[in-house]
Amino acid sequence: MLETFYKDDYSALFLADAFKLLKNFPAESVDMIFADPPYFLSNGGITCKGGRVASVNKGAWDKGGTLDEKHAFNRRWLRLCKNILKPNGTLWVSGTLHNIYSVGMALEQEGFKILNNIIWQKSNPPPNLTCKYFTHSTETILWARKIEATKHFFNYALMKELNGGKQMKDVWTGNLTPQREKIFGKHPTQKPLYLLEKIILASTVEGDIVLDPFCGSSTAGVVCKMTGRKFIGIDNNAEFIALSKERLIHTQWKSATLPNG
Repeated sequence: MLETFYKDDYSALFLADAFKLLKNFPAESVDMIFADPPYFLSNGGITCKGGRVASVNKGAWDKGGTLDEKHAFNRRWLRLCKNILKPNGTLWVSGTLHNIYSVGMALEQEGFKILNNIIWQKSNPPPNLTCKYFTHSTETILWARKIEATKHFFNYALMKELNGGKQMKDVWTGNLTPQREKIFGKHPTQKPLYLLEKIILASTVEGDIVLDPFCGSSTAGVVCKMTGRKFIGIDNNAEFIALSKERLIHTQWKSATLPNG
């Protein structure tokens, strides 16, 4: 059995290939899954960071193959995740235009029921230096349940409360990840805490188990620890899993509030 890279009372991190490890997970054992899989956008292009030209390349893990190879990748990990998700569990997947349409199709092919198409609108996106396209300022987050006919949990009342007493819509606006959330290191696609807070509070209760099969810097894990959920994170990158460990070590269990976006 594979040993954990880090473990505390409410978190477990694995330095491993998610495809290999998920095969050994008990069926129907987790309440919610958040996945931020490779976007396959490391294609040699450029972006803007701190007012300077920078490469969009994230690493070998983010380089895409053929369309068929990328879609097969998505179907494969979604199939494994579906097996370990509880019957009333839900799954959230974030992505950009480079991969999210394949994910959406794969979800339907694997029998998931798509519940919402959340648009995360970044209020401070980097400018488009090529001046050939509109500025990329959004990401899509798909929310799906495991089975078409089974009811899922949605904390409607809390989401309404967090939205000033009005129904929360499917467009969420906020800043990119602030520097204060990167004090232990940086991950190229690190999500801000406020984004994962909404996702996790909307679809879980205290004590639920949340899995992230491509955990990166484990923003989902930090939010879980801050809000009373249990977390399992998997990543095959030693640098990223070490960063996750530092963030979890320095996160207080069930702190009162999270920073705003």
